[in-house]
Amino acid sequence: MIQIKGLSMTYETSEARYTALKDINLELAAGETCAIIGPSGCGKSTLLKILAGIITDFEGTVEINGQPVMPKTQIIGFIPQNYGLLPWKNVYENICLGFKIKHKKQADYEADLTSLIQLLGLGGLEYRYPGELSGGQQQRVALARAFLLKPDLLLMDEPFSALDAMTREEIQNVFLSVWRKHSVSTVLVTHQMEEAVYLGRKIVILAAAPGKVSKIVDNPLFGVDDVREHKDFFQLCVELRKMIKEDWSK
Repeated sequence: MIQIKGLSMTYETSEARYTALKDINLELAAGETCAIIGPSGCGKSTLLKILAGIITDFEGTVEINGQPVMPKTQIIGFIPQNYGLLPWKNVYENICLGFKIKHKKQADYEADLTSLIQLLGLGGLEYRYPGELSGGQQQRVALARAFLLKPDLLLMDEPFSALDAMTREEIQNVFLSVWRKHSVSTVLVTHQMEEAVYLGRKIVILAAAPGKVSKIVDNPLFGVDDVREHKDFFQLCVELRKMIKEDWSK
């Protein structure tokens, strides 16, 4: 479970003081997916950095399974926009990188590694390097690395934004198929309404700066078969856009 209470974050320089987040309250159940959307500059990336333990100087409390965020003892997966792959390591080495950093033995994850490689369609690509892969294949490698860790929390910062529309939908489907097997608590930042509705069981709308929770939507369409073909899917996307525009105009 992820619990955020009274979270505020202010950046200070010698010349200015800027409040990025203000009084954020949010609870994410174990194994739940949460999509965060909002206008540019509303603090979405700042919130991810706090959840990742990168930013530690903030007001309020942020807990993972009842404990303050502590990357040294907790397992927090992070997938950035550029996938975060090391170009000098092959697919196999990139997938195993997180486990090696955590000083885990190969025997502890070999079975899961084999399963994920097959599930994500990476069989036969193990010894290729990132520069020899398509964007969709690189994203699959990033997902394999994240899920292999069995993280307490998975953070994704617009991970599909660099993909073309068809590949993006394909990788979204791949993500959900893996997520259903591993049920990892996931926070996803996105600018795409359709992506938020497709991947977020809970959708959080952040208002314009200072970022604060404007709306929390419990998504009734999450997990529905062929949901993109439903008229309710299109309608919910329209409603979300309207909410964001109203916040932006205030």
